Amino acid sequence: MELVLQLLIILVCTKLAGDLTVKLGQPAVLGKLITGIVIGPALLGWIDRGDLLKELAQIGVLLLMFIAGLETDLDQLRKNWKSALAVAIGGIILPFIGGYGASIGFGLFSNQALFMGLLLCATSVSISVQTLKDLNQLSTREGTTILGAAVVDDVLVVILLAFMMSLLGTGEEHASLGIIIAKKVIYFVGAGVLGIFAVPWVMRFFAPLRVTEALISGALILCFLFSYVAEMLGVAGIIGAFAAGISISQTPYKQDVEHRLEPIAYAIFVPIFFVSVGLDVRFEGVGSQVWFIVIFTIVAILTKLIGSGLGARLTGFQWRSSIGIGSGMVSRGEVALIIATTGLASELLAPAYFTPLVIVVILTTLVTPPMLKLAFAPKL
Repeated sequence: MELVLQLLIILVCTKLAGDLTVKLGQPAVLGKLITGIVIGPALLGWIDRGDLLKELAQIGVLLLMFIAGLETDLDQLRKNWKSALAVAIGGIILPFIGGYGASIGFGLFSNQALFMGLLLCATSVSISVQTLKDLNQLSTREGTTILGAAVVDDVLVVILLAFMMSLLGTGEEHASLGIIIAKKVIYFVGAGVLGIFAVPWVMRFFAPLRVTEALISGALILCFLFSYVAEMLGVAGIIGAFAAGISISQTPYKQDVEHRLEPIAYAIFVPIFFVSVGLDVRFEGVGSQVWFIVIFTIVAILTKLIGSGLGARLTGFQWRSSIGIGSGMVSRGEVALIIATTGLASELLAPAYFTPLVIVVILTTLVTPPMLKLAFAPKL
């Protein structure tokens, strides 16, 4: 019954904290993120990051990105592909330079500094998605640009990671850059073909079945299938869920699926995901690395904000929108944590810097909702 007690604590605390932050003029997601730190090992210790809770959180982020795909305006995304590409590239170049320079300043070896720079290139858009939904900005030109840029960023960073591990990694296994790129191409081409031809057929097949919630079951099957295959081919599972959502959004079943799925997702799975982000925070033994955390957090925020913001500005966005787009790319989230774990295994990341980097990643995730709130708040 321990899991039941943990779910009880998570649901009560996230709902109350979300309501409080809304009353304070901030997006509800900020309160949910802070809840994870408060009730987790960092402070009260009520909740620990067990394997089952971790898997439930993974389902939560997949459902969150699936819903984002359902709500994405594909025509708007096509129109803004140049902006999305520019935002992603700007959000890679500047963080890489900043991360490398800061690492050299702290006395890290060149190989380690290169990896640190790459880690700061990551973007996790899942937190931004929820904030944009709260602000009614997800389907705007700015929102679709952030989503598109995050997909491009994910692909480019994974390819760069494979390239770096091939050249610098000291582990027994070295990634083949050609194979990595081929897998990416296979996945995105395959997802596009399935989205056009197979997804509508699957939805039509499930819709008339005389069983409970057949339509939503068919949608979830597609969501998990796209995500699982994405992970197998080296693409983040959240990108697969997003692709599945976009595919279903082009069918007549979009509104029905969205209406039935949101209560399932937001009642339990999505709150667990938000809390799980804060469960990674540990304060023990980081006192001697406070300056490392402070400097890297500032570098991580400013380089992504400026780099992605300039990419948006150079492709026609006004300054206010550009700042909002840059803010939406700041969160590093689970993508950076996965890269950090990979670097640790391949000896490109020193163990002493793993915990401080986890805290940096958490801090970039926490500042994203209020930054988006400031950028997209209605003009007075």
